[in-house]
Amino acid sequence: MSNRVEQIKKLVKESCAKYLQTITNGTSIITITDATVSPDLKKGTIFISVLPTDGEESALNFLKRHRNDMREDLRKNMNSRNIPFLDVEIDQGEKNRQKIDDLLRQ
Repeated sequence: MSNRVEQIKKLVKESCAKYLQTITNGTSIITITDATVSPDLKKGTIFISVLPTDGEESALNFLKRHRNDMREDLRKNMNSRNIPFLDVEIDQGEKNRQKIDDLLRQ
């Protein structure tokens, strides 16, 4: 992955995390665990983790409704012509890691 794509990925993750702090209502803890950006910088995916886990679906729907606002906030923080269109997904890797940790504790 090129250095520029890596920098944009980091900026997307940080900017979306800051924006997320301003819009959440505190019913569940939403953490941005990772972000990906396509090499042409047109698409990006934000991976989240939600606690408690029974609030995952509502948190995912909440963030999908705010994708355009996150993109506009990203536009303010980014000096680039190409601003990635964002998608939001649950981080399954983090979810599996937590499940393994729980099994090891038992």
